Amino acid sequence: MKVESLPPAPAGSLPPETWRAGLDARLAPGECVLAWLETDLDERLQFARGLLAVTDQRLLAVAPAGTWQEWSYRDALELLHHDHAGVGTLELQDGTGRKARWRYTLGRNVAALRVIDEFERQRDSHVCGHPVTREADGLCPRCKAPLEPGQEECPICTREMHIPPSTWTLLRLWRFARPYRWRLLAGFLLTLAATAATLVPPYMTMPLMDNVLIPYQNGRPIDTGLVALYLGGLFAAAIFAWVLGWARSYILALVSERIGADLRTATFEHLLKLSLEYFGGKRTGDLMARIGSETDRINIFLSLHLLDFANDVLMIGMTSLILVSINPWLALVTLLPLPLIAWLIHVVRDRLRTGFEKVDRIWAEVTNVLADTIPGIRVVKAFAQEKRETQRFRAANHHNLQVNDRVNRVWSLFSPTVTLLTEVGLLVVWAFGIWQVSRDEITVGVLTAFLAYISRFYLRLDSMSRIVSVTQKAAAGAKRIFDILDHVSSVPEPLSPVHLEQVQGRIELRDVGFRYGNRAVIRSVDLTIHPGELIGLVGHSGSGKSTLVNLMCRFYDVTEGSVLVDGTDVRSLPVAEFRRHIGLVLQEPFLFFGTIAENIAYGQPDATRAEIIAAARAAHAHEFILRLPHGYDSLVGERGQGLSGGERQRISIARALLIDPRILILDEATSSVDTETEKEIQKALDNLVQGRTTIAIAHRLSTLRKADRLVVMDRGQIVEVGNHEQLMAREGAYFRLYQAQARNVDVDAEDVRPPSAVHETKEIAA
Repeated sequence: MKVESLPPAPAGSLPPETWRAGLDARLAPGECVLAWLETDLDERLQFARGLLAVTDQRLLAVAPAGTWQEWSYRDALELLHHDHAGVGTLELQDGTGRKARWRYTLGRNVAALRVIDEFERQRDSHVCGHPVTREADGLCPRCKAPLEPGQEECPICTREMHIPPSTWTLLRLWRFARPYRWRLLAGFLLTLAATAATLVPPYMTMPLMDNVLIPYQNGRPIDTGLVALYLGGLFAAAIFAWVLGWARSYILALVSERIGADLRTATFEHLLKLSLEYFGGKRTGDLMARIGSETDRINIFLSLHLLDFANDVLMIGMTSLILVSINPWLALVTLLPLPLIAWLIHVVRDRLRTGFEKVDRIWAEVTNVLADTIPGIRVVKAFAQEKRETQRFRAANHHNLQVNDRVNRVWSLFSPTVTLLTEVGLLVVWAFGIWQVSRDEITVGVLTAFLAYISRFYLRLDSMSRIVSVTQKAAAGAKRIFDILDHVSSVPEPLSPVHLEQVQGRIELRDVGFRYGNRAVIRSVDLTIHPGELIGLVGHSGSGKSTLVNLMCRFYDVTEGSVLVDGTDVRSLPVAEFRRHIGLVLQEPFLFFGTIAENIAYGQPDATRAEIIAAARAAHAHEFILRLPHGYDSLVGERGQGLSGGERQRISIARALLIDPRILILDEATSSVDTETEKEIQKALDNLVQGRTTIAIAHRLSTLRKADRLVVMDRGQIVEVGNHEQLMAREGAYFRLYQAQARNVDVDAEDVRPPSAVHETKEIAA
């Protein structure tokens, strides 16, 4: 064992004030509380508060009734933890049995894990006689939550940390600009040449004033040849600048459009590679806003504002050189406002960047309301909730308005301030220039040219300051795009993929466990499914049936154990290649906007019309398809709203049949249709399951009587396996489920628990 001092107690580790007095009265001199959990459920799962505290000498607890208990540390004492369906449980046990039990909602699970970690540390320390740290465990230095072995980052803190956007994020766009680097170089050279051409006219006004106009005022005749030369030069410079500017704008606009298109495509492709876990925590409207409006904003920045910025920088740089070459002292006076403007830009930039990033997030809330309401308009109207949805949109829109107002307050002050500084700078140059002319240090022509250059100089300076706003908007948008691109899928592709030549359909689950965050959903599941076998998964809602199917399809990866297909771990198979062998028929089939033929052929786009019709016939869909106005070319409408639920389901079955999968998943395929439609769907399913390994989930147990085996699940574990007759004869969990359905009684979790668990619950209720 590794010996080290105890970790410091986390900040804010004192128990709530409610328990402070009672706890202090029971602490011995020098005894300190190291971790605590305020429970919020009693034994009957009703809301009631209690406290469990780990000290450096013992374990203290107070029940909701107000009774205090304590246990000294000893070798046989264990604190066990498990959770299910949103409820966590801690059990204190020793060699003689359970000593105490505490219940809590899973929002307090981090505190519970901290209590377990500290309890085991203190118990081991008292048994060994000195402080110890277990090698396999660690604590997050920020929130003190326990870390898994080998885990370097705390998932809680990582999720909670908010990284503000940075202007440097825009540099990451180079990976998309790199393929067009030669066009970008051409655009830069054209920008350089166009900027140089625009600087010629002010320079030519200097000899025009000194050699033509001022001598004419002094009585000399105008030299028409010289005037023609100067005016011709000015006209040629203007034409040259126009041609170069057009070529520059056209080339860079083409490049920026392609960069924007590549950015959208890459983001969408990466989004489709992410696991279902990522989409479970995101709103549709937010993702649509990122790929749509954010990429458009970046595209506009690259095509217009970045070009203007580069032009402004070149103009200011070249103008500064010309001014210094004409008169260094006058140039120095001209550049005086620059440091102050640079300081203002630095101060305002951070506020604008964080402000615009917040504006983007709030705007996504507005989009989320639209993404929720428009697809669900039938439900909105059915329940007459138009006013409620209007209020939701109004509230989101008002929030968006408030955030924009805060950003605009900063921006509205900044821009006029820069304009004021440039105007004051121009007055200073006028004053200093007149003073130099009066002392014959410069000519009127020099001052005129200087003022022409300064006007352009300050105009560009003001334009650059305005680009700050656009740049920060683009930086905020780029951050939200790269948040998607940087996200690593929890279902990664294997580094050394294994390719199965032919899938037989044998599925093995070996000690499989899975957690949604802190909630254990599947625990220690062992099951072997033979090729061609029909398995029925039954159990109450929340027992883990759909999660188990998701693990078989590798929509999620197991957190413990392994899932094997034909003896090969599915994590070593290419994801897309593996899923081509799986046919999935869901409870709520999803159809895309398009024709019926396109929806049936979704999994095999190159299927012939004959193959599509054969699949539809097998799915008992051919007859109703022919009754539609355009047959197989009929549009099904958004999400298939033009069809009934049974018709959508049969098209979904035809879609699964067409790819001829070796493994078939039926997830409540007939639960949402009427009896007649169910018979039609059942005929289609009978065709579908032939010769395939089939896993069927069904709420109606009568639909699974033909299954080779029934697997009964409860609390994420398999509690019974057998065919219908065997399980009915056993009179266990399946028997109670079947009897409850036969009596048309809604079964709850207790009805399908093992007899011991039911007996235990009844004791608690008593």
